[in-house]
Amino acid sequence: MATAVASKGLEGIVATTSSICWIDGDAGVLSYRGIDIHELATHSTFEETTYLLWFGTLPTAPQLEEFTSHLSAARALHPRIIEFLRSVPTDATPMEVLRTAVSLLSLYDPDEKESTHDANVRKSYRLTAQIAMIVAIFDRIRKGKPIVEADKTLSHAANFLWMLNGVKPSETATKALDIALILHADHELNASTFAARVIAATLSDMHSAITGAIGALKGPLHGGANEATMRLLYAIEAAHADPVEYVKQMFAEKKKISGFGHRVYHTEDPRATHLRRMSEDLGRSSGDTKWFDMSRQIELYVKQEKKLNANVDFYSASTYTTLGIDIDLFTPIFAVSRIAGWAAHVIEQHDDNRLIRPRADYVGPPYPEPYIPIADR
Repeated sequence: MATAVASKGLEGIVATTSSICWIDGDAGVLSYRGIDIHELATHSTFEETTYLLWFGTLPTAPQLEEFTSHLSAARALHPRIIEFLRSVPTDATPMEVLRTAVSLLSLYDPDEKESTHDANVRKSYRLTAQIAMIVAIFDRIRKGKPIVEADKTLSHAANFLWMLNGVKPSETATKALDIALILHADHELNASTFAARVIAATLSDMHSAITGAIGALKGPLHGGANEATMRLLYAIEAAHADPVEYVKQMFAEKKKISGFGHRVYHTEDPRATHLRRMSEDLGRSSGDTKWFDMSRQIELYVKQEKKLNANVDFYSASTYTTLGIDIDLFTPIFAVSRIAGWAAHVIEQHDDNRLIRPRADYVGPPYPEPYIPIADR
């Protein structure tokens, strides 16, 4: 029998030790390797933050230059991956395609048979570059647009927008996406990261672990809240409704409003602080703040009436939409960022591994139940 009774969903249970990410849900703190997320969002870049997650410290200038060079050099896909992206059903969702493509990547990875620390780092460079490419390339293929070749002189965020839209992004758009990628890069033992660590703990390879993580992220309780938030905003616009009155009616009908509350944070999600500002700034720079304005009205009402805070998903919806990104790409872009954290956790798990094998609190019929012969049942 299990020696401890777990709460439903393992809430509050400590499952492992890690030096990657620390969260204080009561104080609204999120930190990577001890550095506050507000510091990173204000001063860092996605490349620098990823280095921090993988190697444990902020890089020196030469180290960051080398890291960025390795990451940009990894912007390459085997022709068979492109063939696969062209061959998938036209109604396939981007998350289905990404999940399958990442599994396929392992067949063409030169380190596929190795799971040493150095091999895992090399795989991490490739996966971080390739996941972004897959999302952008598939979106263009499904829209009948030509594939845009990667520009290895651009930052990770800028290159993604370049490959997605076919035009060089503005500094404002690049900075907005870069900050969003930093904010989503890791979040301790969320469902997808825990899935990756469980798989890695069997000594399976990194591609298997990341494929499992993407499978977990695909679930609407983990990665789909910003999509639902944007659909709500679209519905309000289509109905020519007042945002607050629309949400009031939803509450009256016992319907859930996505993008509010969090399993860990009991105060404002620190990532939402930056995304709120980004949503407003992007709206102002584009000359249209309607999505931010609607979001802000809803946020203030829900906070007042239900005492719920906006989470990372709420303002990422309007941020991504203002960047011209389709709704069904919101969750894949989550993966474009979270691969940094997933990779860090797989590396950490393999570096000091023990098979993850929890127990279940048995609630079935009491032992011993008699076996009844089939003739007597």
